[in-house]
Formats: sequence, structure tokens, C-alpha cells
Amino acid sequence: MQGKQQLNLFSFTMIVVGLVIGMGIFRTAATSAKDAIEPSVYFTAWILGGFFALCGALTYAEIGSRYPITGGYYKVFSYAYHPSIAFAINCIILISNAASLSGVALIGSGYIAKLFPQVAWTDVDKALISCGAIIIFYLINLAGLKMSSRTQNVLMLIKISMIVVLILALFFPHQPQAVTTNVAPASSMSWIQSLGVSLIAVSFTYGGYQQTINFGSEVSRPARNIPRGIFIGIAIIIALYLLVNLSYYHIIGFNNMKGEREIAYVVMEKTFGNKGADIFSFLLFFGVLAYVNALLLSNPRVMYAMSTEGTLPKLFARTNDKNGVFTASLTAFSATCIVILFFAQTFEKILNFSIFLDCFGMVASSATIFVLRKRTRELDGTGIYKMKLYPLMPLIFMSAYLFVGISIALQTPDIALVGALVLAAFMLIYFITHRFKRKDNDRSVVYTE
Repeated sequence: MQGKQQLNLFSFTMIVVGLVIGMGIFRTAATSAKDAIEPSVYFTAWILGGFFALCGALTYAEIGSRYPITGGYYKVFSYAYHPSIAFAINCIILISNAASLSGVALIGSGYIAKLFPQVAWTDVDKALISCGAIIIFYLINLAGLKMSSRTQNVLMLIKISMIVVLILALFFPHQPQAVTTNVAPASSMSWIQSLGVSLIAVSFTYGGYQQTINFGSEVSRPARNIPRGIFIGIAIIIALYLLVNLSYYHIIGFNNMKGEREIAYVVMEKTFGNKGADIFSFLLFFGVLAYVNALLLSNPRVMYAMSTEGTLPKLFARTNDKNGVFTASLTAFSATCIVILFFAQTFEKILNFSIFLDCFGMVASSATIFVLRKRTRELDGTGIYKMKLYPLMPLIFMSAYLFVGISIALQTPDIALVGALVLAAFMLIYFITHRFKRKDNDRSVVYTE
């Protein structure tokens, strides 16, 4: 392992920032504001979201240090629990990723629609635009075209630049809305209930830190650099998100934020005019397309890994002889994205579905730390990363996602029911396929004899 430890503090910190900052901040702020009964709920949700992300990132970093894995979470789930749970959770993580891709595609379609204000766009129209983007990049990936690391770096620079522009808008001349400190509640929800619902969108925006599980054994001086890199990275993210939200709050106004969807466009329009807002929307759509391509590249590989291990049918391990593309896995994942897109059609429904599935995955995956601590005691004192304030950190993180999951179930019980049925269905599929495998194995033994 020592030869692989090559990430220094700065590199690991930038990885943490890059994993978390995505496209959500350009839409979820409006959704979070809509669900907040007053500004104190809104900003508390964003601060707590960052704190929960910190607890989660530290937890996953230790899991990765104690049990380095590749090909998704399947192996750590299998090791800590039962293969049926590993299969079901890994599958719902894939479904959640597909939902996230569809949701981000809808964000992009909403912004590109702003370039054509003369058209009365409906939710179906935006879903069709998103579907078109998914199909285009499905065909590109099917042809074997891969996104280079340079393109990913350019994308990251574009995203950071757009966030910086939104922050700088605070210092440009504009017509700020009156800041209202006492906002009348939009519903009968209590402060705590409102916080829980507002955290749904915030959780989506802070997602990505769980990928630190893949770097626990790749960081130089992990006991020192992992906690520092995560603390610094999450602090940078919280600061950027709070500043962007402050820009939204001052330029648009809290009450007006509730009625917006493409909230960043409004800020750009008020600050830089229509042309500036149009340029911003075009760049944002470009970023969304690259994000779609990145997920279409990565997730079929997880399906391929699960297939080679026998947890998915062998069909998903098939590759194109000419270009090595995982044709079946890519097709299945792309089709799942499109089905979710037309099943929900709106970002809010996809958001709730995605985060509800994430609640299962986050709680189950972070809880493996309790098993790993017992089974890998021999690693203590060998230089691996070991979090402080254990077990407080993982317990806070798990409680946060339970709170969010309950909030989703109370707000949209139909979506929560679908999510629970999806989990149950995957567990049932595992036991059915496992039973057939046992019968096939028994037959092969009989034939051999």
C-alpha cells in the first residue's frame, strides 16, 4: 500500500472539493428556499448540510482505509453484512445515480430553455430535451468515445468560475430586492419539519463526499492528511455555497427565490443583463452535458464489475469486441435514466426519489464502520486513518439521513413507497437468482459424477 500513497494534502483537498461541487447549487437553492418557512431555516439547512457532509466524509475515509475496495460498495457490504444486502444496496445506488443524472439533465434543460424565452416550455418539453442529451451521449459512449482528464479539468474550471461569478455578483451594481427578516410561513409546518424538508435539496447539493471511500489507502500520511484535507475541503465548499446563497438572497430576495427554478439565471440577468445571463446558461448546459457523459462512463463499469462477480447476469459483462464498450450495461443504465426522467418529469420528484434511495445507501454504508472497527483491529496503530470522536461522527451522519428520509416519507409518501419497493424488489431478485444458481451448481455436480 505504501507505494500507492501518492496524494498529498493539496491534491486530496482538491479531490474532496471536486467530488462535492456539481451542478445542484444552480437549482437546489430555489427548491430549498421553497421548503423553508423562513430564512433562518434556509441558512441553517445549508450549514448543517456541510457539517453532515464532514461527518460522512470522515466516516467513509476510515472505511476506505480499513477496507480498500474497487468496483463500488459491493465488497464492503458483502464483508460487513450479507450478499443480499450488498446486492440490493449497490443496485439502489445505481438507480440513485441514474436519478441524479436525470435530475441534473433537467437542470440543464431548464437553463437552455431560458435562451428561447418566446417558447412556452412545459415540463414534458424539458424532459424531452434532457432525454435528447442522454441519448446523444449514449450514442457517443456506444461509439467508444471517452472523456479525457483534460476535459474533466476544464469542466471543473467552468463550474468554479460560474460559482465565483455568482459570488462576485454581490459586488456589481444591481437592483437588490428588499431583505425580509420576518417571512410569513408558507405552510403549517413547524420549524423542525421545514428544516427536514429543506435539507432534502441541500443533501443533493452536498453529495459526492462518499467517494472518499476510494482514497483511504491512496493518501500520503493518511492519519494526518485525510482529516485535514476533508476539513479544509468541506470548509471551502461550505464557504462557497453560503456565499452563493447570500448572492441569491440579496439579489433576488427570499420570497422571490421560492418561485424560481433557474435561480442563477435570474441573478445573472439582474447583474449582467440578458446577454450575460444567456452566456451563463449556455456554459451551464455545457457543464451538464459533461456531467451526463461522466456518469454514463462510470456507472456501466460498476455494473460490469458486479456482473463479473456474479451478482448481475453475465449479460452485463459483455463488451464490444471492436472498442471495448460495455454495451449491455451502458444501454441498461441509459434506459433507466430515461425511464426515471419520464416517470417523474420534474426535478423535485426526481430529487426526492434520488435522496430517499440515498438514505438507504448512506445509512447502510456508513454503518459498516462499526463492523470494520471490530474485524480490523489489527490495523490500529499501523498508520491508517482513524477518526476521532468515534462513534459520534457516524451516528450524527446516520441520524441526519434518517431525518431526511423520514421528511421525504412525510412530504411525498408515494415516492418513499416506490423507493422502499425498489429496495425490496432487488433483495427478492437476489434470492431468486441465488436459488437458481444453487440448482444449476447442484446439477453440474450430478453431471460431473
